[in-house]
Amino acid sequence: MSGAPHTYDYAIVRVVPRVERGEFINAGVIVSCPGAKLLACGFDLDEVRLAALDPTADIEAIRKHLEAFERICNGGADAGPIGELPARQRFYWLTAPRSSIIQTSPAHTGRAREAGDVVERLLDTMVRVRPR
Repeated sequence: MSGAPHTYDYAIVRVVPRVERGEFINAGVIVSCPGAKLLACGFDLDEVRLAALDPTADIEAIRKHLEAFERICNGGADAGPIGELPARQRFYWLTAPRSSIIQTSPAHTGRAREAGDVVERLLDTMVRVRPR
């Protein structure tokens, strides 16, 4: 995946524990790079920040929702009918606006020489309070 820069689309995955309040924390990213045949996501749920936002948040349920998001991103029969869609369609499905506990930002565009490094770089810049 090195050489000429690849154009990719990404969205931030947000946890909105109380949808009616509209407050959220960034918990992950999803990246689509058709030129590198990449659809990937990564998560780093900061439970302390989530508890500060909503002390009653069901962290286990939120983790299960994030795991379902990851299964759909990875594709295959394990993700149900949506998992059988082509990667780009799964990206659009995952980033569609919704009013639920797991939401995404609007999609943004970037460029990188190493598309495989984008998920970790975005996690460090957009999700983690302290980069790893």
